[in-house]
Amino acid sequence: MSTDYQQARVALGARLRELRFTCPGGRLTGQQLAQRLGWQGSKVSKLENGKQTATPEDLRAWADATEQPGAYAELAARLAGFEFHIRSWRRALANGFKPLHEELSAEIDRTSQMWIWEESVIPGLLQTPAYARHVVQRYAELLGAAGDIEAAVRSRAQRQEWLYRPGHKLHVLTWEAALRSLICPPSVLVAQLDRLTGMIGMDTVELGVIPFTACVKIVPANGF
Repeated sequence: MSTDYQQARVALGARLRELRFTCPGGRLTGQQLAQRLGWQGSKVSKLENGKQTATPEDLRAWADATEQPGAYAELAARLAGFEFHIRSWRRALANGFKPLHEELSAEIDRTSQMWIWEESVIPGLLQTPAYARHVVQRYAELLGAAGDIEAAVRSRAQRQEWLYRPGHKLHVLTWEAALRSLICPPSVLVAQLDRLTGMIGMDTVELGVIPFTACVKIVPANGF
């Protein structure tokens, strides 16, 4: 959920940047646009980079300030689309995380091979309980989900038994950011990275990391 939502927010930000670049009166810098809007320059940057969710009022002001008021309808439709997405997840989690995790566990039990890409977080099947607790807590705060966080953490830990079954194979590819994101205290992240190091020799786990220095043809996004 989080990666889909963030990808949509980043895509909206890219469209906002495009409008700034294509202003009929001439390309605007971020600071020039901020001055037109009466905003702090940091707000323009955050919206364009998907670090902040725009309001409908923000989008209308942006379209007007870039001299393209007709773009507002498209921008508003994009915003409504990913707001609907997160509301759908809130409904799914109305009874807490446990039912959703149980459903996911059942799906995992039916497969023997899995391929995972993550650009911002260590995959659940490789998480320590402490790291998982912080990840689930972030989702709970975002979605206003019921507080069965410990049940969700236990469910994630139980799913990891899958890794020790003969004939199973987990193929994981991550961006370096997933190993550095401080969604938890540094001490928890250190323990999590130590756990990953210990899994490298397992015959059921194949782990690859794309470093920041790699030349990429596609922006690393959209975990699956």
